[in-house]
Amino acid sequence: MSWLTNLASKVRRARRVGLRGIAQRLAQRAYQATGAAELRFNLDFDDILASLPAELPLPVEPLPRSRPATIGWVMTPPAPGSGGHTTLFRMIEALEVAGHRCVVFIYDKHGVDVDRLTASAAAHWPRVHPEFRDARAGISGVDAVIATSWESTHVIVKYGRAPMHRLYFIQDYEPYFYGRGAEYEFAAMTYRLPFRRIALGEMLDAMIADETGLRNDVIPFGCDSEVYRLPEHDAPRSGIVFYCRPDFPRRGYELACVALTQFHRAHPDQEIHVYGAQPRGLDIPVSFHGRMTTSELNDLYGRTIAGLAMSFTNITLVAEEMLAAGNIPVVNDMELAHLVLRNEHVRWAAPTGAALAAALSAAVTATDIPARAAAAAASVVGRSWQPTCDALVDIVEDEVYGSAPPSSARTELAGQGEHG
Repeated sequence: MSWLTNLASKVRRARRVGLRGIAQRLAQRAYQATGAAELRFNLDFDDILASLPAELPLPVEPLPRSRPATIGWVMTPPAPGSGGHTTLFRMIEALEVAGHRCVVFIYDKHGVDVDRLTASAAAHWPRVHPEFRDARAGISGVDAVIATSWESTHVIVKYGRAPMHRLYFIQDYEPYFYGRGAEYEFAAMTYRLPFRRIALGEMLDAMIADETGLRNDVIPFGCDSEVYRLPEHDAPRSGIVFYCRPDFPRRGYELACVALTQFHRAHPDQEIHVYGAQPRGLDIPVSFHGRMTTSELNDLYGRTIAGLAMSFTNITLVAEEMLAAGNIPVVNDMELAHLVLRNEHVRWAAPTGAALAAALSAAVTATDIPARAAAAAASVVGRSWQPTCDALVDIVEDEVYGSAPPSSARTELAGQGEHG
């Protein structure tokens, strides 16, 4: 091929893909040339476990019940708007209300700015008051420490060498975040560490049991039905909503794009609302709202008919939040998911574009949409995160103190926390 023919071919390709396509290709080459993919892997190789320890040092005696416990949490830098971090801070708040002190150990291989993280947490989670530290400076001075992701279990073994109780608060089956390779195995091995595992919901407990044969302490999913609720004014509903996270494979973004495209072709009059991250490569009209507050989300759910709520590693919190506002969630069907989301108003669909689109279509063409919305919202009235918080506190206290506390001891401890 002559240089002129080659040039003409490149010009034709450039015209086909346009400026956006050219920019993407240049970015991809830079990404590959610089090794930028390494930024996604947030563990130094020296911090990865080379083998599974059979045991780890524990306190010789249980903590006296007259003393509040100091509980460490190891996590990645909290991201405003992160549902996972919001759940963690709910649990931290519950421990603080119960009279205990919490220390958050942040791990980031690129460095930790403790002052900035403290200020950010105070701004976005003002109800909690933990101390923040850099995990790589050492995990010490705590009675118990709680891992919050597979990476943080490796970090605890490496930097938490003093005697302490070790627990593992699990929100997703994290090996499924990856293809079957090194990261999958790094995540899967953590369930066999000598930590006390706490699974959020029966689905996750069953997933871990199916893969490892191990059972876990299980705490229930929550839903804030005081924040998510029917709108005060009974306005007509129209359109659907989609929570968009293209960079998280467990959220099924490409599958959602196929489903939404098919739905739009069948119902071009129904507006498609997207929030979260900017959609990529979705060539249909959408109304993009970006990151939204809980009140803004409740308003959006409250004026739309249905929503696409997908997750492949645990049930998504979005589904019940939609229900509370009278929005009908369409959820990718997984057998174990029914253990958690037992609600007749959910539309389950096989994980294919056609099935998801058909479920959305059935929702927007249903008769008596206002009555269906009211019934959906009524099905979750009174739901809260309090049972989840209570269960978490019970497990942590059982671990550090031993047998379950008498109610008078719990009340006295909480009173100490309120005044000091």
